[in-house]
Amino acid sequence: MTDLQECRKEIDIIDKEILRLFEKRMKVCENVAEYKIHTGKKVLDPKREQDKITVLKDSAHGEFNELGAQELFQQIMAISRKRQYQLLTKNGVENDIKDYKMVDALPLTGVNVVFQGVEGAYSYAAMRAYFSDAINSYHVKTFRDAMEEVASGKADYAVLPIENSTEGIVTDIYDLLTEYQLYIVGEQGMKVEHVLLGIPGTSLEEIKTVYSHPQALAQCKKYLESHSDWKTVKTENTAGAAKKIHEELDRTQAAIASRAAGELYGLSVMAENICYNEENVTRFIIVSAHPVYEKSAAKISVSFELPHESGTLYHMLSHFIYNGLSMTKIESRPITGKKWEYRFFVDFEGNLEEPAVKNALRGLEAEANRMRVLGNYGQQEEE
Repeated sequence: MTDLQECRKEIDIIDKEILRLFEKRMKVCENVAEYKIHTGKKVLDPKREQDKITVLKDSAHGEFNELGAQELFQQIMAISRKRQYQLLTKNGVENDIKDYKMVDALPLTGVNVVFQGVEGAYSYAAMRAYFSDAINSYHVKTFRDAMEEVASGKADYAVLPIENSTEGIVTDIYDLLTEYQLYIVGEQGMKVEHVLLGIPGTSLEEIKTVYSHPQALAQCKKYLESHSDWKTVKTENTAGAAKKIHEELDRTQAAIASRAAGELYGLSVMAENICYNEENVTRFIIVSAHPVYEKSAAKISVSFELPHESGTLYHMLSHFIYNGLSMTKIESRPITGKKWEYRFFVDFEGNLEEPAVKNALRGLEAEANRMRVLGNYGQQEEE
């Protein structure tokens, strides 16, 4: 019978030798980085790496060891690149991500701000929470309209919902961030407390139809299911639903919206606490046409595309791990025209001026397809 302890002793000896050779290899990689610093040669040479991995894989014995050798040397080469990226940053070699400006504070007074919906909408409340009263604000019908206003220069900022703690991401916003060359410069969290609004004096027994935004209807699904005889109708925003009830004065209709919307349009609260998640919070982003960020910004959003190959997502995310950066969110959206290929969106803690962030972004830019920094911003407390 095989002696387990002897096997383990032999493995310990082999591991020590592997470690010695690994550190020897990393020292040579540092010399390679020094050469690339002086010549401007790119860190990643895909053909060189693929040719090398093929040779090593073919030199291994047996199918299992071939695959193991491929995975092992892919990891070793990825680690070597990360070290080279660090050395390039340490020696002041700039990457291409420098078309931004850092300021002490963003101009938040005397500016034009657009939001989707109407007064009384949660977007309106988020705007009032983030900006001072000394702004020129106006509303548009759709998220795309808001993006267009900023892209054309008519508005300095747009306030847009990007995620809800109950129903998840607002997919339209992610797609629009890809389509428009705009930047996230701020963030505002808002506690969302839906109520059922109706014409004053109306009873629940009179209600036949409930209007609201699809997200609000979904967030109040359990309450609505308890009134299975009610018909639900989607609207473009919650405040718009309240406005509709106010204008039509139909006692069989009700709206799910905020208490503030009810007060604005003279409606009565027929039911409250109708969302099953008591911690129902929507995160709003502040979007600008210019990559101008506050020096105190501590959160970054990026997007990138990847080839449909095994391990590519892991290799991209490892840039955050090796640089000690904390990811707070990852999402994916399908790429139009490319079946089963996806664009990834990552939020992580950091500032664009930090060396660790520069290292990670250098690696992402070199190894991903169409990597883009979407913004660097700070988070406002929930209102």
